[in-house]
Amino acid sequence: MIQILKTKRKYALAVNVVEGFTEEDERYCEELFEKKLKKHERVNLLIKVDELKLRGSSVTAFWKDLKWILKNYKKIGHLAIVAHSKILKAWIKLDNLIFRNLKAGRHELYFDTSEMNLAMDFINSKG
Repeated sequence: MIQILKTKRKYALAVNVVEGFTEEDERYCEELFEKKLKKHERVNLLIKVDELKLRGSSVTAFWKDLKWILKNYKKIGHLAIVAHSKILKAWIKLDNLIFRNLKAGRHELYFDTSEMNLAMDFINSKG
């Protein structure tokens, strides 16, 4: 299930993935992003996943989401991943090394759940 979190800027989108992530959730996130993109060149994105449970999630939804992100990568400004996971923290570092050249002016950061305010400040900034 997707919960929309309140942001300070119109070019920022923050979502909390609670319990599972389904194909319906994936389509909903795309719609939210596209709506923001109609008014802004790039959208800053925060994805909070500390309450995500794989048991209630769809592999197809994750695959579609990954394909969509790769296709729309240049339209994402700042990207904040909020979780409590050493694996995701390492993944973000690796991702930044691999895609460094594609990121020109864009930043992807990992934040622990205790740093939620910092993550919100990050996506609410123009960068």
